[in-house]
Amino acid sequence: MAKSWREWMKELLHLEELITQMRATAARETDSHKAEELSQQIEAFEGRRKNIIKLIFSRLGAWEEVLLARADPRPYTLDYVNAIFTDFLELEGDRRFGTDHAIVAGPANLEGQPVMIVGHQKGRNLNERTFRNFAMAKPEGYRKAIRMFSMAERFRLPVVTFIDTPAADPGVESESRGISEAIAASMLSMFELTVPVVSVVIGEGGSGGAIGIAAANTVLMQEHAIYSVIPPEGCAAILWRDASKGNQAAAALKLTAKSALEMGLIDRILPEPEGGAYANPLEAAETVRAAITGSLQELSKMSPVKLKEHRYAKFRSMGVFSS
Repeated sequence: MAKSWREWMKELLHLEELITQMRATAARETDSHKAEELSQQIEAFEGRRKNIIKLIFSRLGAWEEVLLARADPRPYTLDYVNAIFTDFLELEGDRRFGTDHAIVAGPANLEGQPVMIVGHQKGRNLNERTFRNFAMAKPEGYRKAIRMFSMAERFRLPVVTFIDTPAADPGVESESRGISEAIAASMLSMFELTVPVVSVVIGEGGSGGAIGIAAANTVLMQEHAIYSVIPPEGCAAILWRDASKGNQAAAALKLTAKSALEMGLIDRILPEPEGGAYANPLEAAETVRAAITGSLQELSKMSPVKLKEHRYAKFRSMGVFSS
């Protein structure tokens, strides 16, 4: 019986761990003969790893793209911020209720140019995920973003946002504090900006939680990220009363980067390294950096009024069709 996609992924992760351990052992080996043997074994395992990657990525469906977008080793917003920008100063609080750790924000420098960064942040382990609320922002997170957008407008700073959330926080407390209004107000704040705005979907782009900080002049999307009006499991729970049918919902939602580009929801797909962004985070970061820099250079040619009109027209044209 042929292996499933999950089984191939499990074998790939096992191989990567094994290769890492063998490299560490080879680095400590003082016997040249044994070191040579280890080197040959590592080369063989790397060949096997490369073949598995080709096999896995040749048969990706919508659900597999969802799993890749959610993969734990995938670079998060702060990984890209640290790799691409300098002098990042994280700012906290919405000046109304409190702080929110699902969204990180603050000014930074991009190749000497001051910019404002806003992005969802996930966690690597249970403690971090709890602290970040699994990247599901509460109302104060979006109101913090609004504060950053206002600051960017005041000081004429281009805005760069990173999208990576399954959805906004759906809890009772968030509802009581006006999560829907906060998302809508954040979008409105972005539409009123007269500075260049670039958004990058780096993982999950889920529901209003994503679009709340993605109303940009240019929307970029990594090759194995997803962008959808609802998470697949939520869609399955509504349509079939069965969240386990998320794989079927994923196919129907057309949430892949390719589909998003075809439907005009994004402007460009950013290719990822062989094996996905986490296989070579520095290469992935360089691709993202070049795309952001290029986009800001293009947008800087527009006048403030034109930037606002461009953003408005872009989103008004989405969903328009003829029959």
